[in-house]
Amino acid sequence: MLKIEGLDVSYGAAQVLRGVSLTAQAGQITCLMGRNGAGKTTLMKAIMGLLPPGAGSIALEGTLLSDLPPHEVPKQGVGYIPQGRRLFGELTVAQNIEIGLMTRGGDAALREELLEIFPRLRERLGQRADTLSGGEQQMLATARALALRPKLLLLDEPTEGLQPSMIEVIRQVVLTMRDRGVAVLLVEQRVDAVLDMADRVFVIEMGANRDEMDRATLRADPGRLRAHLGV
Repeated sequence: MLKIEGLDVSYGAAQVLRGVSLTAQAGQITCLMGRNGAGKTTLMKAIMGLLPPGAGSIALEGTLLSDLPPHEVPKQGVGYIPQGRRLFGELTVAQNIEIGLMTRGGDAALREELLEIFPRLRERLGQRADTLSGGEQQMLATARALALRPKLLLLDEPTEGLQPSMIEVIRQVVLTMRDRGVAVLLVEQRVDAVLDMADRVFVIEMGANRDEMDRATLRADPGRLRAHLGV
């Protein structure tokens, strides 16, 4: 479903991604891993159109996302939960969700579905987003992305800094989206979490493809992944 081919991305004169290729299939969890500074977040931003490619292409179901301006990418069904959440802090929980719903014509039924997934947000609808706890902010960022009814869901280290109970909530949402046929692309640093969920793992190093493993390989030889990450 998502197909990235030969992607180069730079920040000014500093090239970060070098010929990266990656695929993510519908109904699967694809994990992107690498040491700090490998280019994982840069790749996510490039998919969203926030960084222009110097070469290569990014396509979703045949539509070239790399040809679209950033505001058009979510309309193609790409939900993005960035590192740091990037909520509209001065707006309420309800308003943040509404922004997500407006992007692809979500209705009251979808809003209710999201509040059933995250019942704590129902209790906070009138509260400003920047006054929520870290876990609640992650719930809201996830709900906003799911409000697009995404075909592709991008998550950049969604469990970073969260307590175990909140990590499990996010994990269950990811598994549910996979089971609904969504293509999930997950940046995650915790090897144990990846071994538990991933259908496929791509490892990048210094902005280039380093390794690719499917579920069977991960189960048979988890040390291969740990060796790349130095853990």
